[in-house]
Amino acid sequence: MKPLPHALAATPSLDRWIRLTGDGDVIAFTGKVEIGQGILTALGTIVAEELDVARRRVQVVSAHTGHTPNEGVTAGSMSIETSGAAIRQASAWARRLLLERAAVRLALAADNLTVADGEIRGEGVNEPLTYWDLADQPFRFEICDRTPEKAPSTYRLVGRVGQRRTDILAKATGPAFVHDSDAELHARVVRPPSLRHRLTQLDLDVAAPGRLVVDGSFVAVAHPIEFEAVRLARRVAGHARWHRIGPAPRGFDIDEPRRETAAAFPLRYGVPNPIPRRRMDVRHRAAYSRPFLMHASIAPSAAVAVWRKSVLVIECSSQGIEPLRHVIARALGIDADAIEIRHVPGAGCYGHNGADDAALDAALIARAVPGHRVLLKWSREDEHGFEPFGPAMHIEMGASLDARGGIAAWTHDVYGFTHVARPSPRAPGVDLLAARFLAEPFESTPARPSLGPEVGIHRNALPIYSFPDHEVTKHFIPDAPVRTSALRGLGAQGNVFAIESFMDELAHAAGKDPADFRRRHLQHDPRAMAVLEAVLDLCGGLAGNRGLGLARYKNRQCCAAVVAEVSVDS
Repeated sequence: MKPLPHALAATPSLDRWIRLTGDGDVIAFTGKVEIGQGILTALGTIVAEELDVARRRVQVVSAHTGHTPNEGVTAGSMSIETSGAAIRQASAWARRLLLERAAVRLALAADNLTVADGEIRGEGVNEPLTYWDLADQPFRFEICDRTPEKAPSTYRLVGRVGQRRTDILAKATGPAFVHDSDAELHARVVRPPSLRHRLTQLDLDVAAPGRLVVDGSFVAVAHPIEFEAVRLARRVAGHARWHRIGPAPRGFDIDEPRRETAAAFPLRYGVPNPIPRRRMDVRHRAAYSRPFLMHASIAPSAAVAVWRKSVLVIECSSQGIEPLRHVIARALGIDADAIEIRHVPGAGCYGHNGADDAALDAALIARAVPGHRVLLKWSREDEHGFEPFGPAMHIEMGASLDARGGIAAWTHDVYGFTHVARPSPRAPGVDLLAARFLAEPFESTPARPSLGPEVGIHRNALPIYSFPDHEVTKHFIPDAPVRTSALRGLGAQGNVFAIESFMDELAHAAGKDPADFRRRHLQHDPRAMAVLEAVLDLCGGLAGNRGLGLARYKNRQCCAAVVAEVSVDS
């Protein structure tokens, strides 16, 4: 029997996952968050399917510390694989236990009972029971092994067309977003010119009649009227004096000096290793790069915080509220149990933007005005100047062709900065923006190379194509000129772009059709071959000004192909 899904094994209490209400509904709990991908709709549909209830009956409660299972960070396109699997098995157990209760009351075997929208029927039963007739007490059940789930062949909801997103109305009308939350005080942070500047002088009366919050070089203004908070923050910024500590960053390019000092980690079975590189003689070479990339969400980061008695309550759009809670506790010098964080959607971000930083900003301001609900918003300048960027990348490709025009040898050298700097209680530093500016500052965690499979710089650096010989090497540069962290796909975007562009270059050099050239190197992978054939059938081939791209995320998840028709005006 398969083991329990990891999240369910970590939180085995059924009541932490599924609860029946007194008015005929079902509440499901997940530690994952909605960032635009539709995960709450999907999880609710899984619950409705497994319980055999109408979809409208299921409400999904998203990440809320102390209330929902701790499922870490919503990242890596794995929520259905992880949370979906856990909530499906929890729902199967809830159905089984409810049917066992019904069997006792009806004096029938549980296997002879059927369910339709929560109504339980059996032979000779005139008045059906409902789940809610049996839900006068919590489950009080610890899941320690698997129970059978519904067969996909019997599904009526999952995988069927017509499932409506449950989050769109609130987003279209406004109340879903943390930016639109009610607040007693509105706040803005007064930023230094750069990460390397510290406060030297500030007139403490300049923010009147607003509330000025100063902790070392962390400066913020709060006021009951949002426009006044913005105006006063600008006034304070005009009076603040700063000095730079340390040298200015050395350019934004991954230039030759940076590449020469980067630590090299050749990949073996997909895992970077600190071993010598193999030198391969290749005839064809090409280089590709991307700059630092902003998330540039449609609205800047924001968070709400209030100190109620001895508890700090935060509402924010972080994708990892559980680890964030521990890191904020470290920055504030309090116990993590004294912090409650609830996820509230913000402007979409697949990756690590300023949402976590805004939570600490709001907490620091709320600490200065206990009992008042503070809504902190970043400015557009804050967002683009201080959020973590997707790292710049430089990729050098090399290959040799055999006598028949196939690839005989392949090299891929990818250079870049860290893609992984989310706040984590396991990291030695406090990776939140404000922490470095406090009177008693915290250092951020020094950047280190990620050495697991498909993480960071080397995600999707291994080609999906098969060659007689290849050498793929990750080159890690520790010191970036700006903050860097996760942006959608990590290194996959740069690596796949380089691989697919180089495949086209090699096909041209070999005098081969780009699709046929790819087919030749995909004989080992029937799934990728099927996706390639499907996209070519859909578009009718690559004639004219059409280009092709093919990839499989992390080389183990979704396989996708795209054909683009491009024209360039002179």
